[in-house]
Amino acid sequence: MLWLVVGLGNPGPEYEATRHNIGQLVVDQLAKSHSAKWSSHKSRCDIAEFKLGVGLDAASVIVVKSKSYMNESGGPVKALANFYKVEVSNLIVLHDELDIPFATIRSKLAGGDNGHNGLKSLTSAFGSSHYLRVRMGIGRPPGQQDPADFVLKQFASTEKKELPEFIMRGADCVESLITYGLERTQSAFNS
Repeated sequence: MLWLVVGLGNPGPEYEATRHNIGQLVVDQLAKSHSAKWSSHKSRCDIAEFKLGVGLDAASVIVVKSKSYMNESGGPVKALANFYKVEVSNLIVLHDELDIPFATIRSKLAGGDNGHNGLKSLTSAFGSSHYLRVRMGIGRPPGQQDPADFVLKQFASTEKKELPEFIMRGADCVESLITYGLERTQSAFNS
């Protein structure tokens, strides 16, 4: 079975380490953990492929970073899904989530976009919100800071200390979704 695992974010070095790019940081970790090399695909996505598991039960996984901005990521991801003939039910999307505390992970199936432009773009392109999500908590901005500014800032120094473990848990959550399914993954990660 083939899975597309999409890390939402913005392209370019200025966005690389920002809160909005936590999804891309996790797919980078997945590629690194499985010694998968990134390559460019004609769909305007960067992809890395690996197997998860052994033998006949092994799942094929393609981790994905769109080369377009977050709010336009649906088109390239849909083109990639069409190329590999992957249904929306085999799509896992990693994204930043303001409404849960920093370093908290929640996995779920379907739902609204909650004002997240990356999810809005994907749902529009696929004509469905029936995909798996790994919501990576970044917390709310302090004081009166605009959420749009907050998500485009780098993590605070205190957060940076916890970031490697948070990213690793995000990668583990994706592997659990593919290997064990949603219910067992929610029990393990949605604490």
